[in-house]
Amino acid sequence: MLVRSIFANYYRLLAGAALALAAIALAGCNDKVAEKATPSRPVLVATVHYEAESPARSFVGTIKPRIEADMGFRVPGKVAKRLVEVGQNVDVGQPLATLDEVDLKLQAEQADAEFHAATGVLAQAAAAETRAKDLRAKGWATDAQLDTAKAAADEARARLDRAVRSVELTKNSLSYATLVADTRGVVTATLIDAGQVVASGQTAIRVARFGEKEAVVAIPETLLGRAKDGVATVSLWSDPNKKYTATLREIAPAADAATRTYLAKFSLPDAGDAVSLGMTATLTLADPETTRVARLPLSALFSEGGGASFYIVDDKGDVALKPVAVKSYESNDVVISGGVDEGAKVVALGVQKLDPAQKVRVVSSLSF
Repeated sequence: MLVRSIFANYYRLLAGAALALAAIALAGCNDKVAEKATPSRPVLVATVHYEAESPARSFVGTIKPRIEADMGFRVPGKVAKRLVEVGQNVDVGQPLATLDEVDLKLQAEQADAEFHAATGVLAQAAAAETRAKDLRAKGWATDAQLDTAKAAADEARARLDRAVRSVELTKNSLSYATLVADTRGVVTATLIDAGQVVASGQTAIRVARFGEKEAVVAIPETLLGRAKDGVATVSLWSDPNKKYTATLREIAPAADAATRTYLAKFSLPDAGDAVSLGMTATLTLADPETTRVARLPLSALFSEGGGASFYIVDDKGDVALKPVAVKSYESNDVVISGGVDEGAKVVALGVQKLDPAQKVRVVSSLSF
């Protein structure tokens, strides 16, 4: 009986130990299941992006030649021919248009006739002056007669000079009947046609000179300082990835009465043949030197008596608190100048209730 009692107690102890081990194992499994069942916390994040404290401003402009000349005839007349079309390249001395030369030729012939007449009159007056001098020397003529002869000779000489100048002027006028290009360029406008009567100096052909091109834009008065001192670049709508260095060449002294903007012209020294006249351009103005800052929502800022900090989320879903350098506060944003890296993901909402030991899951991102 004693042995049987001992074995019974032994079996009871074994059963209790087995039950205890089973309970411990079950508790461990429950903990693992509970751990696996604990969900990660969804968070809304904002991506850190540093940019110039004063953001660049862009304006739409037009590519124009630096020099565009309005060419016209130097004499009035009726247009006989127009020899060029819009878009045509011209060279120095190339004829652009001609006038009817009939009247100009008649004027030249008249001037030539007056020249021959003045030549004959001068020869006669000079001979009379010589005879008067000889007669006066011999005492056979009076001083009055000599003076008259001299006056007639002087008048004849002046008339001949006048005739010579008239011949030269008529020759020039005849040459002005052909309008020629005085520089290499491209025709941008033709304002005359055959049969049209034009006045002296009236614009007939507009030629844009080959050479430096420029971007013409309208600048608001708030950005005049940046236009004069800032860094300017130009891109074309046809190729927005290509940037051209721009330099302010001229700015209007007064604002436009309607738009209250100032017309500015920026030279493009690097513009090649790919930059055509009339293209639409985008001029970007930036400050020469400025601090790079990042703007983030105020709700992302965490502070409990110490310095300002942000919760940074890594790729594994872990969060870490990092102090930042706050530059300024705005109505809805905080501006920082450092402390977190470019591209870092910052928890944007609910930072006061965030548990750093808990995993998080990014559900959406804000762009700033």
